[in-house]
Amino acid sequence: MYYYRQIALITVLISSISANLFSQTDSIAKPDSVLLKQIEQQIKNSEPPPPPVQVRTAPSTLPDISVIGDFQASYKNNVKRNFNAGINEAELSLQSVVDPYARADFFFTMGKDPVTGKFSEDLEEGYLTTLSLPAHLQLKAGKFRSAMGRINPVHPHALPFISLPDAYQNYFGDGINDEGASLSWLIPNSLFYQELVVQFTDGPIDNPSFSRSVGNTYFELAHLKNFFDLSANATLELGLSGLTGANFYNLRTNIAAIDLTYKWKPVQFNTYKSFTWQSEAYFSNANISKDTVVNSFGMYSFINFQFTKRLFFTGMYSYSNKPYSANTVENAYSATIGWYATEFQKIEIEGKTTSSNMEKEQNQILLRWIFVIGTHGAHQY
Repeated sequence: MYYYRQIALITVLISSISANLFSQTDSIAKPDSVLLKQIEQQIKNSEPPPPPVQVRTAPSTLPDISVIGDFQASYKNNVKRNFNAGINEAELSLQSVVDPYARADFFFTMGKDPVTGKFSEDLEEGYLTTLSLPAHLQLKAGKFRSAMGRINPVHPHALPFISLPDAYQNYFGDGINDEGASLSWLIPNSLFYQELVVQFTDGPIDNPSFSRSVGNTYFELAHLKNFFDLSANATLELGLSGLTGANFYNLRTNIAAIDLTYKWKPVQFNTYKSFTWQSEAYFSNANISKDTVVNSFGMYSFINFQFTKRLFFTGMYSYSNKPYSANTVENAYSATIGWYATEFQKIEIEGKTTSSNMEKEQNQILLRWIFVIGTHGAHQY
């Protein structure tokens, strides 16, 4: 009992001493804590207010939208109205992925009729493209520019010259733009890039070589692209095309085409120097009756020099017959100077002369001003 009493007394003594010590510490700490709060409040008042908290929202589902304006002015020597100027065309593009399996591209144009001067709208292209087919396959369905040669798949405003080559216009007009399906296959090849495209469409409208049949004759096209890396600075592309479809005589026209493109773009000066040589040739076989076949030929070749970051020069030659007249011979020469302010704006001026054994010589001077607003995807290489 004695030991228990001693332990109890010691415990009470220690408790009383601890209480006195903590009470003294609190009395000292209270003024310090008040001073600390005052200092923190002054610092908080001197700091700028924090930015508002942004609430995370769902990702935007709007497509990439752009508008391309094409202003042109021209002088021609062999027409009644020598000078013309105005908006030649306006293009609205809507492009977006649909989901991980497909993307959609739509291009609407507002073009000016050269005869009436009135503007009319049209769907230039509108197609769906798959993104995840097996075996290196890709399917495109809708309305699209056919994969023939180098010029046809490209929209005119992206070309380095204003007027299309006479050979191309004589056989394809403003281009082969048709409705149907296109299947491309990236051929497994470890030596060079190789792609095969097969297209099956209704048949182009308003085309010098082909016509849309009211029967079961459709337009068929195959294009084999062969792309070679010659060096770190140079590439070569060789393309072979075969086209067949109905014509104005309710028979069939067949065209074989070959295109060759050499590009030099030095890695060290890739934004300041470049050179392109591009050529295409067309061999036409048009059946105009059961016993009559017209074989004709057309070709063009141009070179494009980039002298500085913004200055380009293009010189072109074109030789051509007509799809239904091998006796018609046209020769055309043109030179184009292009100034590219940025990737969204360029100004080009072109001089061109065309001679024919059937018509008077034509001379013309063309000015084109292209400008883009919005997000516009890059064109094919």
